[in-house]
Amino acid sequence: MQKMPAWADAILVPLISLLLAALLSGLVIIGIGEDPIAAFKLMVDGALMRSAGWGYTLYYATNFMFTGLAVAVAFHARMFNIGGEGQAMLGGLGVALACLYVPWPHWSLAILGSCLAAMLFGAAWALIPAWLQAKRGSHIVITTIMFNFIAASLLNYLLVNVLRPQGAMDPATAKFPEPTHLPTFRDMFSTSETILFRGSPANVSFFFAVLACVLVWLLIWRTRLGYDIRAFGHSEPAAQYAGISPVRITVVALLISGALAGLMAVNTTQGEAERLILNSTEGAGFIGIAVALMGRSHPLGVFLAAILFGFLYQGGAELALWTNIPRELIVVIQALVILFTGALDNMVRMPLERLFLSLRREG
Repeated sequence: MQKMPAWADAILVPLISLLLAALLSGLVIIGIGEDPIAAFKLMVDGALMRSAGWGYTLYYATNFMFTGLAVAVAFHARMFNIGGEGQAMLGGLGVALACLYVPWPHWSLAILGSCLAAMLFGAAWALIPAWLQAKRGSHIVITTIMFNFIAASLLNYLLVNVLRPQGAMDPATAKFPEPTHLPTFRDMFSTSETILFRGSPANVSFFFAVLACVLVWLLIWRTRLGYDIRAFGHSEPAAQYAGISPVRITVVALLISGALAGLMAVNTTQGEAERLILNSTEGAGFIGIAVALMGRSHPLGVFLAAILFGFLYQGGAELALWTNIPRELIVVIQALVILFTGALDNMVRMPLERLFLSLRREG
């Protein structure tokens, strides 16, 4: 018997955690001599009240959807994939190679090719940690973290020594050809009378991220493979008794996870920068962990949590630009959200469980 209703677990627990994080963030802002209400209004205005702000919010959210889904799929198999950052870096390499060396006639074909390349490179980077976990018992957290550093070093070497154009000083590839450039929200939604999303990097890959949420939901809850992944995550001995191979599920779940993380590069590398640069991931692989935790590893929850963190990123940039609140404090606010929705989840959950149990007894 559940200790509290599913709706309370999915909505009430994260909502109360968010309110606690907001309250503590407000106290921190007061502590540095700023007005927390004015700061919140500025965040809302900068991230949600203008089309350009929405463009940046959805651009960041696109990254977080892909990396959040990557963590969620692995977590359903009770594995903590901390390697989304490195897998996204290698996904960017796949995107760059697909865009630079394949003569695509149109962006609609280029994005399909770059998505496939990003998924293959991201999955390939997850394959060795997956095999080590499945066959050698190596802890997935340790191996995926190590592979983040290896990916960063590998990408740095390739951009400096192999892919950098002759005579260029930037550790980056050449600009991608024009047919590979993705339509931005400005291209898609502006009219001759009204220009929307001016200057924002949001692009068509946002809709691919939404599609990924739908496909992951179908995979996890409507396919045999998804059932095997969830069964393995709930009880490995029971899954083995039912004929489910732990090696197969471990490897397949992490390959899917790595492929989803790699897809993030389509947004940042092909959609925004239109070339491969260093640090294009900007920590989104790690933010995906918080997004998956807050979203309870459900695609709808991941979608909503990604929008929230997109708002925090864009709203934080507005605060740093227009107030005396330092950018570092925005990182503190994000950390508080992660702390309350992740590490301190039981601090909210346990009192609510006791409350619902007492209400059930009285009823």
